[in-house]
Amino acid sequence: MTGNDSPVLRVAGRPVARYVTRPELPHRLSPRPYLHPVTTLAGTAVTEFSPADHLHHLGVGVAVPDVEGHNFWGGRTFVRGRGPTELDNHGTQRHTAFQLRDPDGFVEELRWIAAGAELLRERRTVAATELTGIAWALDFTFSLTNTTPDPLGIGSPATNGRPGAAYGGFFWRARKESAAPRVFTADREGEREVHGRGADWLALTGETWSLVFAGATARTRRDPWFVRTEEYPGVGSSLAHDDRVTVAPGDTLVRRIVTVVADGRLDADGAAALVRKAVST
Repeated sequence: MTGNDSPVLRVAGRPVARYVTRPELPHRLSPRPYLHPVTTLAGTAVTEFSPADHLHHLGVGVAVPDVEGHNFWGGRTFVRGRGPTELDNHGTQRHTAFQLRDPDGFVEELRWIAAGAELLRERRTVAATELTGIAWALDFTFSLTNTTPDPLGIGSPATNGRPGAAYGGFFWRARKESAAPRVFTADREGEREVHGRGADWLALTGETWSLVFAGATARTRRDPWFVRTEEYPGVGSSLAHDDRVTVAPGDTLVRRIVTVVADGRLDADGAAALVRKAVST
């Protein structure tokens, strides 16, 4: 890794991801650390940062649209009975320190702050591992601890009245190309079939690249996938799909997602084999 604010993850000596800890962004984008660009081993970028269609999509990271009414996702807030609404309710994730920094990963401490107060403290653990000559894995764990004296409710536009919009949690804004990427799980294919459902893994394949997402803990695997391919390419793991999640004072919510980043277009067998290797590594 190099640089204080933009460490670079490397796999087999090759740079595969840049991590920005202190982004200079407008407040309405809910400033937060992010990974971008993330690339395959051959150098193909598989993330987008602040694209025109959604300026608040920032590569790979953790974004939550509703933490006790505060927006840590960016952009407009979905308000029941009003729809997407511009509100001055945006929060910020602030990098505090690295507990560990190596060429292939880090452990980071962050503070989630809104309206001048800390709501959550996060420990984020990120590691990059070589799988084959054409694939590597990004292991991403986030642990959110409620540091307030009261319960904190975590919601999504879906829990606030917008069906099918249960985004919030780990989110990966993928590379946009002339054609929409293919998306599939072990037994389903297409955005309509996989969105809002649980699956041990979910693959997104573009022209010359593949991403395979997997929940690496039993609790993470219970969260349904949020998937977009036609409007834009993006995949997330939904923290609040059907109901709000409550984090009691002092309690910690933990999720772990492992993503295979591969050159070429994987099929279901290839995706499953690489996920098995990535999660067991």
